[in-house]
Amino acid sequence: MVPSWPHQPLSRRSALTAATGLAAGAVLPLGGVAPDAAATSASSAATYTNPVIWQDFADIDVIRVGDTYYASASTMHYSPGAPVLRSYDLVNWEIAGHSVPVLDFGAKYDLNGARGYVRGIWASSLAYRPGNRTFYWLGQIDFAKTYVYTATAAEGPWSRLTTIGTAYYDAGLLVDTDDTLYVAYGNTTINVAQLSADGRTQVRTQQVFTTPSSVGTLEGSRFYKINGQYYIFLTRPANGQYILKSSSGPFGPYTMRQVLLDLRGPIPGGGVPHQGGLVQTQNGAWYYLAFVDAYPGGRMPALAPVTWTSDGWPVVQLVNGAWGTTYPSPAVPAPPRPVTPMTGVDTFNNTTLSPRWEWNHNPDNTKWSAGNGLTLRTATVTNDLYWARNTLTHRVQGPTSTATVQLDHSAMRDGDRAGLALLRDSSAWIGLKRDGGVTRIAMVGGLTMDTNWNTTGTGTELASAPVSGSRIWLRASADIRPGAARPGTFSYSTNGTNFTRLGPDFTMGNDWRFFMGYRFALFNHATQALGGAVRVTRFELSTP
Repeated sequence: MVPSWPHQPLSRRSALTAATGLAAGAVLPLGGVAPDAAATSASSAATYTNPVIWQDFADIDVIRVGDTYYASASTMHYSPGAPVLRSYDLVNWEIAGHSVPVLDFGAKYDLNGARGYVRGIWASSLAYRPGNRTFYWLGQIDFAKTYVYTATAAEGPWSRLTTIGTAYYDAGLLVDTDDTLYVAYGNTTINVAQLSADGRTQVRTQQVFTTPSSVGTLEGSRFYKINGQYYIFLTRPANGQYILKSSSGPFGPYTMRQVLLDLRGPIPGGGVPHQGGLVQTQNGAWYYLAFVDAYPGGRMPALAPVTWTSDGWPVVQLVNGAWGTTYPSPAVPAPPRPVTPMTGVDTFNNTTLSPRWEWNHNPDNTKWSAGNGLTLRTATVTNDLYWARNTLTHRVQGPTSTATVQLDHSAMRDGDRAGLALLRDSSAWIGLKRDGGVTRIAMVGGLTMDTNWNTTGTGTELASAPVSGSRIWLRASADIRPGAARPGTFSYSTNGTNFTRLGPDFTMGNDWRFFMGYRFALFNHATQALGGAVRVTRFELSTP
C-alpha cells in the first residue's frame, strides 16, 4: 500500500468504481491437477459466500502449515498489531493472536506527545520455516527499518528476532526449499533481498524488476517458489494484480503477466479484489485470498479458486466474468473443531483480552484490568478522543451489526467521559458525562481529523438525557455496506431490554485514505483529572 494514490496513473478512487473483466489463458494447472479442479473438486460439498470474512483485514498474506491455514493483515496504529488468522478450510476464520505484541517503535505509538495514526503495521508478510519449525513475521515501519518477529506457534508468544536497516516496503517473505530466506519488496522498482541463515541480517539485495510505465505502480509483494519457478505476486493499487515469474532463481530475470484488472468484485458497491496471497490446499488445488475495498467498513477478504496455464501462470476462476459471490467450498479434511466466531459475547472473565480486541495505539497497562469485567481507568486528561489512551477497539461485522455494552459507571469522577464510539477519522459516540456530581447520557458527533490525521473537531453534543443508578447499557449499530453514505445509530437502556434512540443518525465517512475501517470503541478519559474508572461487564456484537 502507498499513501499517495492520487498521484498514480489510475487513482484509487477511480479504481474502486471500475467494473470490467479480465483475460485468461488456456487452463492446464501445475502439479497434474485437472482443468477446473480447483473450482470443482468440492462440487459435492457446500458452497461458500464472499466475502469470507466481513471484517476489516487488509493486505493479506496466507500460508498453510499441515492442515491449518494462517493469514496476517495490516493494523496500522492499532495494538497489538499484525493479527494472525487461523482456518481449517479457507472459508471460516478465527483470530488466533498477533505477531507484533506491542508497537514499540517510538513514543507516537503510545499517544505520548505524538500520534501514529495511519502509520505502524502496513502490508507485511507471514511465513513458516520447516527447518526450525518457526513462524516468521516481517514488516517495515515508518519507511525506516524492517522488523522480524518469530514464534514456534502461530498464536504466540511472538518475540522480536531482529531489526534490519533496510526498509522492505510491502514485503513478501519466501522460505525456499533449501530453507534460505528471501524478501521481495518495493514500489514500482521491485527488489529481492537474501537474509542470513539465522534470519537476522541482510546478505544481499538486488533490483530485479522495473514496472513498465504502461502499468503504473506495482507493490504489495508476495513471494513464492512453485514447481521450481520463482513468482512475485504484485498489486496495482487498487484495481489490478500482476505476477512476475523467473526460471533462473530468486534474483531473476523476471517476466510479467497480468492476472486481473478492473475485475468486478463480489461486494455490491465495493472495489476490485486485489493485494492478497496464493495458497495451495492439501489436495493440490490453489486459491487466491484477496481483499475488497468496502468502505466505511474497511477491506474485506474474498476467496477465489485459481488454475494454471500450461506455461505456469495463474488464472483466477470467474463466475459470469466476475470474481464469484459464491464458489464450491474447498475440498479439505474435516476441521478438528469449529473456529471461534468473530461475533458474540465477551464478559472479560480472563485477565488477558481475547485477540479480537486491539487498542487505539499502545495502552497504558497500569490503567486497565480484566478478569471480573473490563475496568478502564482514566489514562489521559484531554477533551479529544483521538488523544485518549486506552481506547479499546473491535472491528465492525458487515454488512450490518450492533454492539451492545453493559457499563458500571459508579466510579466515574467529575469531568470524565466514557462510552461506546464508532471510531475512524470521522467519529461519533454515545456515553456518559459526569460534571458537578451529576451523570447524564449524551450522544456526541463531529469528532474529525484532517488528511494529516490532526484533530479538526473534538465533538459536539447532539442529544442528552438524565440517568440514575450505576449501570447503563449502550448500543451502537453500523451499516457498513459500501457505496452510498451509510448510517450509524446510537441508543441506550436502563434495564438491558428496552432501548431508547439518542441523537440523529451518524453518517459514516468512506474516504479510503484512512485505510482502516470503522471500529466499535470502548473509551474512558478524563477532562479534569485522573482517578475515575468504569467497568464493562458485557460486550455483545450481533448481526440481524
